[in-house]
Amino acid sequence: MAQQDTGVEIGAFFAGVLIGGLVGAAVALLLAPQSGEETRKQLTKTSEEFRDRAQDVMEDARERAEATIADSRRRAERIIEEARNRAQAITEEARERIEKASEEARAKGDKSSDKPADAPAPAEA
Repeated sequence: MAQQDTGVEIGAFFAGVLIGGLVGAAVALLLAPQSGEETRKQLTKTSEEFRDRAQDVMEDARERAEATIADSRRRAERIIEEARNRAQAITEEARERIEKASEEARAKGDKSSDKPADAPAPAEA
């Protein structure tokens, strides 16, 4: 989560830099002593440069987001696999304990059926 927050902060920073650069360039061009045609050409050139930079920043942010998603997916798959293995181990241990308890109960039942029942003592006359 900390990595995602850092990525958002970096993206916001770059967006601020781009917006600030555009505003500064526009103000500088408008206040510069040039003809209208020269100013329009300069604005077009500057806006194309900033557009290209913005596309680069967006591409970089997309790549980082995809990498973060892939990393999160790998971590989730590993956690799921570990949980599945633990559940299987617990199930197997429970099955073994049940079998052992069942065998012990059978053994006690067999021992009690081997003992002769208390028969009444014969009556003397």
